[in-house]
Amino acid sequence: MKWAALIAWVITAGGGFVLLSIWLMRGGMRQQQEAGNRIRPPLILSHFLLAAGGLVVWIIYLISDRDALAWVAFAILAVVASLGWTMFAIWFRRRQARAGGTEIAAPGVPAEQHFPVSVVALHGLLAVTTVVLVLLTALKVGGS
Repeated sequence: MKWAALIAWVITAGGGFVLLSIWLMRGGMRQQQEAGNRIRPPLILSHFLLAAGGLVVWIIYLISDRDALAWVAFAILAVVASLGWTMFAIWFRRRQARAGGTEIAAPGVPAEQHFPVSVVALHGLLAVTTVVLVLLTALKVGGS
């Protein structure tokens, strides 16, 4: 199960990197100064850096097999997940508001509104899978 968690985490990170790249290319870093409900740089960068740090902790856990590291990785993932849910809520609210007819290419559209729905959905599904697998591994369910 610990190896399945690693695979899920790496694939999730790949999807997250795609989303971060789109956000950066669409001017996400400039959203710090803009008004409105947008995903701000501190939020998305914290999510990315904590997720990457948690992945490093998980890899160290796999190498050392120290149970405490599995719990540390899970705790990091809990924070990453809460940041991810916050960003999803911002993205989803804006997307629902836009359903009224505003074009995605219109000026003032937040960078995250360029995210492909399929990538957001896959990233979220894999993230939940990763959290569950890491928790089950930390609890020693299903053997390691």
